[in-house]
Amino acid sequence: MADQGIKTQDWVAFRAEAQRMLEAALDQMQQAAERPWQPVPDDIDARYAVQAEARGPQETVDRIIADVLPYHGGNTHPRFWGWVQGSGLASDLIASVAAAAVNANMGGRDHGANYMERAVVDWTRRKMGMPEGASGLLVTGTSQATVIAFQAARLRALPDLRKRGQGDVRLTAYAGESVHNATLKAVELLGIGSDNLRKVPLVDGKMDCAALAEMVAQDRAAGALPFLVVGTAGSVDLGLFDDLNALADAAAELGLWLHVDGAFGAWTRIAAEPYRSLSDGIGRADSIALDFHKWMYVGYDCGMALIRNEAEHRAAFAARPSYLEGAERGLAGGEPWFCDYGIDLSRGNRALKVWTALETYGEAAFSEAITGNCDLAALMAAEVAAQPRMALAAPVVSNVCVFTAQADLPPDAQTRLNAEIAQVLQESGEAVFSTTRVDGRVLLRAAITNHRSRASDVRAAIAAVAREADERAGA
Repeated sequence: MADQGIKTQDWVAFRAEAQRMLEAALDQMQQAAERPWQPVPDDIDARYAVQAEARGPQETVDRIIADVLPYHGGNTHPRFWGWVQGSGLASDLIASVAAAAVNANMGGRDHGANYMERAVVDWTRRKMGMPEGASGLLVTGTSQATVIAFQAARLRALPDLRKRGQGDVRLTAYAGESVHNATLKAVELLGIGSDNLRKVPLVDGKMDCAALAEMVAQDRAAGALPFLVVGTAGSVDLGLFDDLNALADAAAELGLWLHVDGAFGAWTRIAAEPYRSLSDGIGRADSIALDFHKWMYVGYDCGMALIRNEAEHRAAFAARPSYLEGAERGLAGGEPWFCDYGIDLSRGNRALKVWTALETYGEAAFSEAITGNCDLAALMAAEVAAQPRMALAAPVVSNVCVFTAQADLPPDAQTRLNAEIAQVLQESGEAVFSTTRVDGRVLLRAAITNHRSRASDVRAAIAAVAREADERAGA
């Protein structure tokens, strides 16, 4: 098919198929409520097997429509509340088309996309309450942002780290017992070691600052170098928030870098009260990790590392060999380059998704949606409380609701029932809850980061849980 080769693109034929693909994608988004997750067919590996011969754009689009669009991860559906997954926006489609056409490498040099990323970083900095001049970088997500922030924190503690390494120094970090696994992975990846991530007890769901001070004193007496404390803005299990102002005071007194894991909960900063105050104090952090692909709903992947001190951020990563030298003019200009602030030299254009979303819908729309998600979690809690068999595992604080389908069963029986109901409702397409463990029981969990969800979805999903529990009670 010479007329469909890379060098000999048939633009007339390709344009027709691209327009057909666009219509199919629009249908997929507009009809999200009619397209829940479904199990992949047994022959999916064979369908996706890469063929050596060219198929051309028409057959390729046919295969995407038949074999790709139906077997998505489900998070676009209005009754998807599993794990913490964002729902994606129609504006992502526009941004993706433009990003594909431009194909920007965001590592550096002087072109418009880098200026757009700086604008997105600056907007986010202001929303989080960080000072002017704070630094930021768009990344894959909070996991990568955490590594970047911890490396900058480590360099503050060990100024010669990049040349000499950590050596025999035992660095210790501190986090609440419910901290996200991204923190554990980061300390392991950076050679700090999971044994040196000290888990601080919680009091009323918040890190105990008095216990933190005692642990830091003990570790210093034992010859360690405490350097970092991690606050949580929205715990994954229950949606809890540390007292970030109290943590900022403690970090300053103890000489620790304060990092806040705000993967989804940082975005309460643009919600209405009472939810906005949950993240009060977040702007006092030395670094924040957050995601746009969760509670700002933009398409995967899109996270950000924000760091208060730009010089510390740059010092942790800047490396410019001769073939990356900048210039005062021309394409090699445009300082600073983002490659000096993170791991990647070659970087995709994540900023365009965020910018397009904000330009399309406006900040107020996101505030309303985030506030609405919290209100839906409160409604879900009320629906659970109204069911005679069900019970909440904990009060709803933000957008996370955790409950059991039948509270009068022994813990093992609750575990089996809740796990079974989660799977049955996923497979039926009625609703997606994930599960978590609280007090030794597997419980149903909804984290509502879905702009498509409505009150009717919540009521229907809880009714479905009640139905499944009743059926099994009568079996």
